[in-house]
Amino acid sequence: MTSIAVIGAGITGVTTAYKLLLRGFDVTVFDRQSYAGMETSYANGGQLSASNAEVWNHPSTFLKGIKWMFKKDAPLLVHPAPTWHKLSWMAEFVLAARHYEENTIATTQLAIAARRHLLEMAETEGFDFDAEQRGILHVYETEHDFAHARKVNALLARGGLHRETLTPADIARVEPAVKGDFVGGFLTPSDFTGDIHKYTRKLAEACIRRGASFRQDADVRRLTSRDGGVDVTWRDLQGDDEKREEHFDGVVVCAGVGSRRFAAELGDRVNIYPVKGYSVTIQLEDEDSRAAAPWVSLLDDRAKIVTSRLGANRMRIAGTAEFAGENRDIRMDRIAPLIQWCRIRFPGMSTAASNPWAGLRPMMPNMMPRVGRGAQAGVFYNTGHGHLGWTLSAATADIVAGEVAGAFTRPAVAGQTMTALAA
Repeated sequence: MTSIAVIGAGITGVTTAYKLLLRGFDVTVFDRQSYAGMETSYANGGQLSASNAEVWNHPSTFLKGIKWMFKKDAPLLVHPAPTWHKLSWMAEFVLAARHYEENTIATTQLAIAARRHLLEMAETEGFDFDAEQRGILHVYETEHDFAHARKVNALLARGGLHRETLTPADIARVEPAVKGDFVGGFLTPSDFTGDIHKYTRKLAEACIRRGASFRQDADVRRLTSRDGGVDVTWRDLQGDDEKREEHFDGVVVCAGVGSRRFAAELGDRVNIYPVKGYSVTIQLEDEDSRAAAPWVSLLDDRAKIVTSRLGANRMRIAGTAEFAGENRDIRMDRIAPLIQWCRIRFPGMSTAASNPWAGLRPMMPNMMPRVGRGAQAGVFYNTGHGHLGWTLSAATADIVAGEVAGAFTRPAVAGQTMTALAA
């Protein structure tokens, strides 16, 4: 049986492992944490949102980034301290604006396709993940923002996404809990939400039942291409810490922000930059808070904040983007705006019991994930999903599993990526 190593046990790695198992591969997953889904897949915004498929490579984003650079509570914060990686990534990010429209459309199509895969896996394996299939509501407080949203909506429609245009009265009808002076909004009935951590853990358990091996507490130190396959060199963080080495017929790198280093070892350039996002999970401890919290998922476009109801007793508030390198520190001056926004939008909901979190989104300059074959035989990537890992992973996992299957039945074509496949 062909052996495949999957590097990373976040949502992307676990969905990839599952899709590989369905195709008959012998799968081993490596992750430095003790359990699956403990890093960026731990407490994200919860939205499975084709409606949030607009890539960020737009002139308005560039201008906002400059404007917000020295504002510590800005939705998008770029730390001014320069590094070569940050500067080169930013340059590529700006140049990718040439493909803003086509990349937005391609991302929309991929997000729509991912829904079926994600729901089918949960249904097949018989687990729930606090899914709320009530749609996602985007709200706008200025005519300027709503006008831009209409232009984005036209691109999403070209990608096949149906959305409903709402008046202020419609917004109050769809989600009475939200307070604000809105000029309009969009409802995407086909979008939904869920607990990414619960999903990742449950799917990992399903992978084990289907025969996958999970090497948790495994610090992968190096990947080496050899003899048409890949050597994985790693240390057991909870064992004897001795260096270990295993050889596999192939590898799929799903290592989030660590993918850039592994790609360099394998002779590929995967220019991922870590973009930090924050969230708070609020425990709805009393009946008044549960009644005041929304059930429909929201995205406030100006604040860049999203909400997801995770069952009756939890509320997730997430947002902001921070360019500060590989820094996982939770800054309370970045958490405070999320709490304040929540108190304004849902004044009857207590935020007394809230848990802050920060994670690093692995983002490519063109906002498109790297999915497909590397330069060396047996090397594949499914990484760089940015803020849409939860939304896209089920589809990109299926794509890369198909590529792996094809590579072992026909001659390999090095360097093929998801962007090329979509084109």
